[in-house]
Formats: sequence, C-alpha cells, structure tokens
Amino acid sequence: MLVALIAKDKNDALQTRLDNRPAHIAYLKDTGGVVSQAGPLLDGETMIGSLVILDVEDMAAAEAWAANDPYAKAGLFQSVELIPWKKVI
Repeated sequence: MLVALIAKDKNDALQTRLDNRPAHIAYLKDTGGVVSQAGPLLDGETMIGSLVILDVEDMAAAEAWAANDPYAKAGLFQSVELIPWKKVI
C-alpha cells in the first residue's frame, strides 16, 4: 500500500532540520525500498516540511517508519499526516 507522509516543521526549526538531515537522508536510503519518493516542502527556498511516499504493507508499518525517522525523533515536526495514496500517473 502506498502512504503519503506529509509533515510540517515547527516554527523556527530550520536548524533542527539541518542538524538531523544527514541521518534523515541515510534513513530514507536504508529502509529496504520502503521509500518510493521523498523531498522537502518549501517556502521559497527554505525547507519547512517533508513529503515522503511510503510503500508499506499496512498503516501500522507506515506509522512505525514515521516514528523512527530521525526528524521525528529530533522533535522537528509540528504535525504529521499519514494518508493512503493511489498512484495514477
């Protein structure tokens, strides 16, 4: 199942994002093909959140993946939504 993870950063959290970015990128790459696509949400050129498309067995797996993201562990996010998603194109 595909799940869109849409996470918005806390206000004034850019330094937290930058400090944890290398660990987050490694996590994206090292989770056995779970991540289909990923990238930051932007306000101009400033990163303000994340969009990650997960390919998981069920919503529980998506929740576990999200909880173990280094960004989540660092307390970066103000909000996180996990929404089932269907690829059309």
